[in-house]
Amino acid sequence: MRKRFWKIEYSITIFVIFGIILLLLPSSLISSKEAAYISRWNETYHKMDYIFTAMAAQADSDIVKSFKKAKTNEEREQLMIRLVKPYLRLTEQDELTSRYTPYYMNGTKVSPNDEYYFDNLYLSKNNIIIGIKDILDDNHYHPAFIMMFDMNGLKGPNTWGKDIYGMNIYVDGKITPLGYNWDLENLKQDCSNNGSGISCSYYYRIGGEFNEE
Repeated sequence: MRKRFWKIEYSITIFVIFGIILLLLPSSLISSKEAAYISRWNETYHKMDYIFTAMAAQADSDIVKSFKKAKTNEEREQLMIRLVKPYLRLTEQDELTSRYTPYYMNGTKVSPNDEYYFDNLYLSKNNIIIGIKDILDDNHYHPAFIMMFDMNGLKGPNTWGKDIYGMNIYVDGKITPLGYNWDLENLKQDCSNNGSGISCSYYYRIGGEFNEE
């Protein structure tokens, strides 16, 4: 009789442990995936820093004049895309034609009227979706462009702060991650399920951890 009860207790214990493993497994898989995206973002950022430093050093007076002559955001955007394409090995054939819907971390869809919506998207050879947008204004200290990178291409979740990250580009070729210069409290709030996830681009680069609240 005792032996029978021992077997039942043993079986229950095994089932409980198995249940706990099943509950933890999806979360751990998601964490591993997002950690891989963050690592890939850091590598991409270092690469882009090198590219824009090289571009700034090689920029001639004709390029500078072209940007000054451009009258619309679209013209400046196209000039920047033309400049950066050879460095990223992008061609016209890489322009994204598939349906792509990005989201903020709080689950809200990125609207075409939002600052972080990109009309021109490209799918690179290493399966990263790249977008460039002109946001030039009269203040020299404000970014001239922003770029976004979806680290796993068309695959989900297509969400800022999970697999989408971005950076500011200034007229002198300097770059900074989106969220740069935000205070820590705002970074924590934005890089959470209640936030947009935009500032995670900087927050994760300084060692921040995801905030579920």
